[in-house]
Amino acid sequence: MQFLATAYLQLSYTDDHSAESDSITNQKKLVEDFVSSHPDIKLVAEKVDDGYSGILFDRPAFQEMMADIREGKTNCVIVKDLSRLDRNAIIPLAKMK
Repeated sequence: MQFLATAYLQLSYTDDHSAESDSITNQKKLVEDFVSSHPDIKLVAEKVDDGYSGILFDRPAFQEMMADIREGKTNCVIVKDLSRLDRNAIIPLAKMK
């Protein structure tokens, strides 16, 4: 099976809104490195929400990505970690016990 992947990159706050943040660049590099070592993954899109809160889901690129999933354009999402999708996705281990 070939995965048609979207790289989703998100950063809540940036120092300079006129340029892509270093964190976004670092996230992109991590995703590219991961994809390069997995021949069953084809990167078909990149969605970037730089400067948007990870708490809300009305981020423009996030909504575009969700539309692509619904339309079958992508069947895999690659993120640096789950907090890029949803800040509430990380549950402290103490709360899991």
